[in-house]
Amino acid sequence: MANFLFARIPLAVLFIVCTATAAPRTDPLLTLPVLNRITWGANSEALRQANALGLGRYLEQQLHPGPANLPVQVQAQIDAMTISQRPLEQLEHDFEQRRRDAQGMNDAQKQAAKQAYQQDLNRLAREAASRSLLRALYSPNQLQEQMTWFWMNHFNVHQGKHDLRAMIGDYEEHAIRPYALGKFRDLLAATAHHPAMLRYLDNEHNAADRINENYARELMELHTLGVDAGYSQRDVQELARVLTGVGIHRGEQMRFGRPALQQQYVRQGLFEFNPRRHDYGDKQLLGRTIRGRGLAELDEALDLLSRQPATAHFISRKLALYFVSDDPPAALVERMAQSFLRSDGDIAVTLRTLFDSPEFAQSLGRKFKDPVHYVVSAVRLAYEDKPILNAGPMLNWLNRMGEPLYGRQTPDGYPLTQSAWNSAGQMTTRFEIAKAIGAGSAGLFRTDDMLPQERPAFPQLANALYYQSLQAGLSPATRAALEQAASPQEWNMLLLASPEMMHR
Repeated sequence: MANFLFARIPLAVLFIVCTATAAPRTDPLLTLPVLNRITWGANSEALRQANALGLGRYLEQQLHPGPANLPVQVQAQIDAMTISQRPLEQLEHDFEQRRRDAQGMNDAQKQAAKQAYQQDLNRLAREAASRSLLRALYSPNQLQEQMTWFWMNHFNVHQGKHDLRAMIGDYEEHAIRPYALGKFRDLLAATAHHPAMLRYLDNEHNAADRINENYARELMELHTLGVDAGYSQRDVQELARVLTGVGIHRGEQMRFGRPALQQQYVRQGLFEFNPRRHDYGDKQLLGRTIRGRGLAELDEALDLLSRQPATAHFISRKLALYFVSDDPPAALVERMAQSFLRSDGDIAVTLRTLFDSPEFAQSLGRKFKDPVHYVVSAVRLAYEDKPILNAGPMLNWLNRMGEPLYGRQTPDGYPLTQSAWNSAGQMTTRFEIAKAIGAGSAGLFRTDDMLPQERPAFPQLANALYYQSLQAGLSPATRAALEQAASPQEWNMLLLASPEMMHR
């Protein structure tokens, strides 16, 4: 009921009310639906912070986050990971050396080396996914973590290709997260220069004498303009020419006979621009002439793509699809697109237009959760700020529901609509997950060195947060079901499996 009451109050008005007093105090019945949308799932700590700051200041803090101070135990888990201790360039060098070493082995040795190689790649990918989930669960910068997932999905790369499992953690950490609420142009450039993207979409093979259009096509269709923006196949071909020579350093020493080419060569980490592979002819992209002069062509092309009105509308609609509705209102998308253009692609400014809109307020509690949102929100609600020790069960649940992190094979990313995730099989799996969490720890607090009999107690969901905030938003049917629970564990399961927990 609180969701529908809240939907009648424009969020911008509520922000003014919440920030007008010296000692902000926000009605939890109004705040909770907002938190369920802008965070990975409301819990007591998020509600406490929003009440202490006032909803307006809390949202402003989320849009412009400071350092993400994680709980000590969580940060220790992340610090112990290989991906936190060794830079991508070193990891890639080591894997390349292992590939070369295997060439001199006999068949049995090669098989053992290949198995160990694959296991290490799997471990690095699992570390990246675990780190992502830990931050989603415990970071105070909840909106930044939501947007990191959103952009990882938008600029999707599939970890199963080649050795991308070694790159995926660095891609998320350095190409996505720092820019998730910044300027879209900076985010676009970061992905365009990262070896994970260049390898996934084959641009490392794009050369003047052997054009590969894969990345150019997706850069226009999926990353910026959208499929219906009116560009031509010729534009794709011209952008592919711009991208020639943009690739990955393979470890060889680059020497050029001509000083002019040597001066054009660029290497930054694993990123490489090789002038020997570049098409130096002039290009015609979206009606503009891009003079052939090397890597600077890429900057000009990204400037052009990121500032197109079509890009503003495409990105704004996708954000509205994520945060508002499976069929976002055209008027809202238009207002967001204008904010995007006026602010030169400022993501936070565009989101503020969205969050201030009556359409956003009216949508609260109605957006169906994809598997990642369901799993993370359930664990956040069940265990609050108690650090999990093992993300493995969460990763397994996501695999079962068809949305593993970094697991989308096609570059379009996972769908964001209800119809993709509300099948009978999906709902059965969610019921089983709710039962596993509600009845015990579900393995989240079990590490390899724990004794089998060690079982942390089941969560206590019938707590102050429930009685003071959650209960008011439940339907009569859900309340009646909870009243029939035969045990606290069953009560937990029924709450976590309720229709209200399926929406945000």
